[in-house]
Amino acid sequence: MLCHSLRVRAPSQLKQIQLSATLQILHEYSSNTNERLFVMQSPLALAGLSILLVEDDEDCRLYFSTVLEADGATVVPVPSAAAALKVLPQLQPDVLISDIGMPGEDGYTLIRKVRSLTPDHGGRVLAIALTAFGDRESCVHALESGFQTHVSKPVDPEELVEIVANLVAGCNW
Repeated sequence: MLCHSLRVRAPSQLKQIQLSATLQILHEYSSNTNERLFVMQSPLALAGLSILLVEDDEDCRLYFSTVLEADGATVVPVPSAAAALKVLPQLQPDVLISDIGMPGEDGYTLIRKVRSLTPDHGGRVLAIALTAFGDRESCVHALESGFQTHVSKPVDPEELVEIVANLVAGCNW
């Protein structure tokens, strides 16, 4: 069996956003006919994952949703902590990604409320803090509040996908 990769790039209408995907094209020979068969496999790192994305900025919400969905995740984007708390128990996502600096309730308050929920209502969801604050204090505060990891904006799309995939892969819950 031989394997080749094809990289596809698609420019977005949003400013400064370009999405890309790598598809593996496998070809093998049929044992009966000696014909070459082509099979496309998608190495989507987030395939099958459900992600609740909490981001008050509409453009950022669309950008992050697009990035995560392009790598196979099912994303439910919401604009506020209140909206997240409303859908979390029914959705039961694999991962919660939340902006920190939001009007009303911030991401720290959201994660503390999430962690007070029972596991069957989403209290043990894996959580990523997404923030423009990249200093050490913000990172420590995010971890102490209940997030498993802290990501500073702007974040490279491939890095975000890798962070989510690694968090899920390393989960021992």
